[in-house]
Amino acid sequence: MLGLLALTPGAWADDAPTTTAQASASDQVWQDRVQARDDRIDDLERKVDVLVEELASLRTQVAVPDEPGLKSRYGLGPAASKIYGVERGLSIGGYGEWNYTNFVGDLRSGGESMARTFSNTQLDRADALRLVMYTGYKFSDRIIFNSEIEFEHGSTGGSTASSGSGSVSVEFAALDFMFNDRINARGGLLLLPMGFINEIHEPPFFHGVRRPETERRIIPTTWREMGAGVFGRLHEDVEYRAYVTSGFNAAGFSDSGIRGGRQQGNRALSEDLAAVARMDWTPGQAWLLGGSFYIGNSGQNQRADATGEKLPGNRLIVWEAHAQYRKNQLEARALVSMNLLADAGDLNRALDLPRDRPIADQMLGGYGEVAYDLWPTIFGNGEKYLAPFLRVEYVDTQLSVPRGYIANDRNRYWLYTPGVTFKPHPNVVLKLEYRNFAPKGSAERPDELSLGMGFAF
Repeated sequence: MLGLLALTPGAWADDAPTTTAQASASDQVWQDRVQARDDRIDDLERKVDVLVEELASLRTQVAVPDEPGLKSRYGLGPAASKIYGVERGLSIGGYGEWNYTNFVGDLRSGGESMARTFSNTQLDRADALRLVMYTGYKFSDRIIFNSEIEFEHGSTGGSTASSGSGSVSVEFAALDFMFNDRINARGGLLLLPMGFINEIHEPPFFHGVRRPETERRIIPTTWREMGAGVFGRLHEDVEYRAYVTSGFNAAGFSDSGIRGGRQQGNRALSEDLAAVARMDWTPGQAWLLGGSFYIGNSGQNQRADATGEKLPGNRLIVWEAHAQYRKNQLEARALVSMNLLADAGDLNRALDLPRDRPIADQMLGGYGEVAYDLWPTIFGNGEKYLAPFLRVEYVDTQLSVPRGYIANDRNRYWLYTPGVTFKPHPNVVLKLEYRNFAPKGSAERPDELSLGMGFAF
């Protein structure tokens, strides 16, 4: 600033030239100095413009969103989709969730607390359930890497006196090869495209502290396998994904479902492969209608540890259909899913499972859920989100059991889940729910009162 003031005409007022030659020379010096000043200013302006462009580029590369809302793309969760909005380079995102669960008595049976009936797993718990980092890299407009790394239960060290150790897992890690809207390729450790939750499982984007039991027992969220396939749009309203992956390992199945048979990319047996396909139709902004289908053998050409017998082929079919409606303040969704397992009797005998805890040959689950955002009604604006919700669910992992075995009624139940979802920010959520289990027959299960919080970015 002082330098510029020194170049102003007033700075030479006392030295005014007295001759024409002196005046001409002085004018030339003045003009040269003014020109040099203007050149310096132009150079500074160019440098400032370059800095602004570099800062904007850096901001894009780390995928800082321009608006608080995140958007799902290509079947992935909103935070996991950030890489697709980056021009080039690195993208970082993530999510996390924590909860507290209080086990209470089964209210149907008269109020005696069942909290300590079954095992120490029914003692009240506070859990740093998961912390997840999304890391993606856009090599070019056509080649994109994306991944999710999850830390569970606060620690990966040894067990504590209260519980086992936590874990670090790669939830998915894949390369996308982008061709056009109709067809693109994806390969690596893939999230299987089934149900609402398996691909989009970030806590701000589903109701309830716990994920629906149907999407844990029948569709074993989070379900990922090594594989490759294609995805894209057949029409602006029709989206699809289709993969070939490694199959389940039937040695991990149990009376509670197929969840233990996931191989998760951990040196997965691939004697038996599987195929999965999904299609979604969005006829207007309010509706989503779709379904998915999985088929593959699960025996993996192996022998059972308990008996030494070779496992049968155990062809497994999993199908599901889903519908969602969202308009104004109302949200509703419904899902039904079924598992069909061939040769279940032979599998039970090979694994030497108890007669009253068999692996079923048919499993069924489904739920309906409705929520309504009260914040605009109460406060007259949409700055925050406050939605009571109710989910009614039926799960039966013992729908049909092989001849000579008895169904375990504790794994056949209705589940009623009222709760409240509050979002002080679109990507931050506080949750409250009460899960009332109503098993079939004389079986009893404790109910659960849970508080939770979560975020995504």
